[in-house]
Amino acid sequence: MFTEQPELAVQILRDHMGVPLPDTPLVRQEERTFNTRSSDDFDADVVLSLGPHTSPLHAVIIEVQQDKSKEPKQLSRYAAALWLLMKCDVTVLIVCPDRAAAKYYAQPIDSGLTGYRLQAQVLGPDDIPVITDATQAAANMALAVMSVMVHGKQRKVVEAFTTALNDSATDYATKYTEYAYSMSSFEIRCLLEELMASTSWPVYSPFAREHYGRGLEEGKVEGRAEGQAEGKAREAAKLVLLFLSARGLDVTDDVRIRITDCTDVETLEAWAVRAATVQTADELFDESGQ
Repeated sequence: MFTEQPELAVQILRDHMGVPLPDTPLVRQEERTFNTRSSDDFDADVVLSLGPHTSPLHAVIIEVQQDKSKEPKQLSRYAAALWLLMKCDVTVLIVCPDRAAAKYYAQPIDSGLTGYRLQAQVLGPDDIPVITDATQAAANMALAVMSVMVHGKQRKVVEAFTTALNDSATDYATKYTEYAYSMSSFEIRCLLEELMASTSWPVYSPFAREHYGRGLEEGKVEGRAEGQAEGKAREAAKLVLLFLSARGLDVTDDVRIRITDCTDVETLEAWAVRAATVQTADELFDESGQ
């Protein structure tokens, strides 16, 4: 009946049930299989599940947004897709170092689907403590990283963070350095560079420069220009992979091979710079033309 008279469904919903539907004479039957049309992949920054793997109790989507560039409706699509996949309630957590962005994403998100509005949980600058004590920073390095990201223009915040790193014996110290550096603004990065041990390599974070400098020293020991170039390319490729790994981005075999097979140091350095901001590993190559 509905197949032969598609407009019947519209009449029932609009005229008898009061559902507001668009006033148009164009009503047609579509394919009943919803995956017949091409669609974009959903790639959230981080997805967590709570409870048993086979029957999760709750899921959490985490997004880091430094500006208003992401369409809020996309967040509602993330939540809906994950709810369908995991069959449990979903919370969206948005970490915003910018107050305007935090206010923007804190508003209820109208998904465009009647009755479905998403209220994301937003962790903004006012929710992240200003950590100026090295002991407090060392007790919670992850929170200290976020404090640097948001409040790092205050010199004491960065001083507390770097002091905590120097006093920390944890294997994650270098990763915390990378996290703080990659998520911070240029001004904060400059302050981090000033306070951390420096080398002659001026572009990347202290950890990256240390490894790059090590590659230079190995090249000098080899005593050959060709060996130096190969050593620099090898170390630069390692830096790109380290950056991607530190940010928790998925590196496919194809991406890894493309990076490690590259012998052009300038290209690798450009990829290393982009690795601090891309949302997926594949985006390294989007604008390079390489």
